[in-house]
Amino acid sequence: MVVSTLNQATSESALSIRNLRHTYTQRGALAIKKKTSVEVLKDISLEIPAGKTLGLVGESGCGKTTLVKAILRLIEPTSGEILLRSDSSADSKAQDILTLNKSEMTAVRRNMQVVFQDPYGSLNPRMSVFQTVSEPLHTHLGMTHDACKQRVSELLDLVGLDPILVDRYPHEFSGGQRQRVGIARALAFEPSVLILDEPVSALDVSVQAQILNLIIGLQKKLNLTYLFVSHDLAVIQHVADQVAVMYLGKIVEYGAADEVFSKPAHPYTQALLSASPIPDVDLERKRKRIVLRGDISSSAGSHLGCQFANRCPVGADDERCKTESPILQNMSAKHQASCHYPAK
Repeated sequence: MVVSTLNQATSESALSIRNLRHTYTQRGALAIKKKTSVEVLKDISLEIPAGKTLGLVGESGCGKTTLVKAILRLIEPTSGEILLRSDSSADSKAQDILTLNKSEMTAVRRNMQVVFQDPYGSLNPRMSVFQTVSEPLHTHLGMTHDACKQRVSELLDLVGLDPILVDRYPHEFSGGQRQRVGIARALAFEPSVLILDEPVSALDVSVQAQILNLIIGLQKKLNLTYLFVSHDLAVIQHVADQVAVMYLGKIVEYGAADEVFSKPAHPYTQALLSASPIPDVDLERKRKRIVLRGDISSSAGSHLGCQFANRCPVGADDERCKTESPILQNMSAKHQASCHYPAK
């Protein structure tokens, strides 16, 4: 087997995730029942080069949000490393944020911010735009009121909002405007890494395009590094340089976006792509839809073989798929898949 190179950290990586695992412990309904361990992140390793976008895709319940929470340390991973560079310069050193205490993490979070899925739920309805965006500046940087006012005006202009709107409240904005406020708040500390957790899924299609163009423009202007989480493959194809496909807490395909979309090697990725509509009516009619059979495997307890085997059109009846768990192997220098029988 060819030795994998995609997951090896380099000096160009802004964020490196190495062998990350997380296990939840479930207690039975009755005290006499034993605890059950559920591993929701299974040896995740990813590299995000500085100034690039990694798109993370997968169906609901696959562990995308848990991975985001683990990276932000909103939950504590069971094991692994999360290496974050302090800035985008080539000579900066990466540090494992899982080894940091609470006060040290406060400083690190200035360099790694998040934009949430629900633009209304992520904003305090009792706080104006100025209060929302200026609060971290005043609390963590000790900026004066006048300095905060100047900085908030700059941030609103940066995300395409008129600074005259600073005294308005979230309910006075549209969904797209609220998401722009959320992006402005995330950029307040001038972070180098942004985690975008399905930032356009709650918006209308026309507004989605506007926000996506804003996100792409900000990356080019500020040299930002993105982890872009979505279940929409069309969105990922539009914004991502690399793609990681997750299934039940495990990365099943990983590589350059153009290769993953043009030559999907894993049956799960192929099924996801077949379910994504394309804007050509004739091609859409001729295209064959891959319908997955069977039920999603349980993550509880130990699991032999490939977790996708019972739904896989290729290995559903194969003994090797049922007994031997596949690992990521190279399809090319920029493409990996975790499958015993990947498409060539």
